Amino acid sequence: MDAALPGDTIFVDAGHYREKNLIIDKSIVLKGIGSPVLDGEKKYEIISITADGAVVDGFKLIHSGISSLEDLSGIKVYDSRNVVIRNNILEDTFFGIYIQNGVNCSIENNQLIAIGLEEQQSGNGIHCWKGDSLRVIGNQISGHRDGIYFEFVKNSVIWRNVSKNNLRYGLHFMFSNDDMYVNNVFRNNGSGVSVMYSNRIKMFSNYFEENWGDAAHGILLKEISDGFMEGNYFKRNTSGIYMEGANRIYMKRNVFENNGWALKIQASCMDVVLELNNFIGNTFDVGTNGSLVLNRFNNNYWDKYDGYDLDKDKIGDIPYRPVSMYSMIVEKYPPAMILFRSFITSLLDKTEKLIPSLTPENLKDPAPMMKRAF
Repeated sequence: MDAALPGDTIFVDAGHYREKNLIIDKSIVLKGIGSPVLDGEKKYEIISITADGAVVDGFKLIHSGISSLEDLSGIKVYDSRNVVIRNNILEDTFFGIYIQNGVNCSIENNQLIAIGLEEQQSGNGIHCWKGDSLRVIGNQISGHRDGIYFEFVKNSVIWRNVSKNNLRYGLHFMFSNDDMYVNNVFRNNGSGVSVMYSNRIKMFSNYFEENWGDAAHGILLKEISDGFMEGNYFKRNTSGIYMEGANRIYMKRNVFENNGWALKIQASCMDVVLELNNFIGNTFDVGTNGSLVLNRFNNNYWDKYDGYDLDKDKIGDIPYRPVSMYSMIVEKYPPAMILFRSFITSLLDKTEKLIPSLTPENLKDPAPMMKRAF
């Protein structure tokens, strides 16, 4: 590395190397042949990149040091552009791949596995702080605190990643605007996915699955505006989506299946539009914490809808109100779940449909679909 010139490629044969901290300070390609192992000996950051245009390809990095003050990583990029990190395996690293103030960098086809037992002793798998035009593509992340973490990152893409079995979030997304994530799988993470304090986020064809727990959800949308969600699948989560302070979110052709709550939408949300979504097999379709409704539901399919379609236009002739009286009671008094599936809860819901008292009068789908929307 010391002898190389910018633009050179260094090939590293298979073996077990203990090189302490490797610093890449010129635009070279570091290429592993046969997955050579770089061992941090639980003391060091393994690779530090400070040069534009550097490439790290085909290594196995293990046992980085642990330090919450320095955020030691398997691979860390410092203030650089056009860096590519691909086809690497990272095991037992504190932070896996860390981009600090990077521009136009790619993280592709890496496998990151951590064995942290507590959040305090584990860093994030792919951690991006203050970046522009980043690409996180085709990675597999498990066992970290957060699988993927974005903060102050803009104009970036998260595509075809699998983030599962992480201690906290599969994806944690804060203060980041104009980003898009597509075709990712977020499964069995501590609290699902969290998207907060961000604007103009697009979410297409992602899977949010098996996120269970008292405070767990498929995705939390908190204080975000002007988002677009289409083609996403929310299956077997405590809450499919939990929305708080969300404004101007358009949700189309999403599937909510076998969740506790399909959607929890707080009264602080405005101008949220749900169209042509499928709600199937959920314990509660929609929950809310107030009577003020400034959002719109239209042409969704609800498997609990028991209305009729006399004119045969495939749209129900009477509106569907997805918030049940029992769900309102559970929202205020969680121990009431002990009455779930009892005769009294069915009686309460039937009575509420006839004489509305607790449920929001204008939270309704005026034109529910008789069959699945897609």
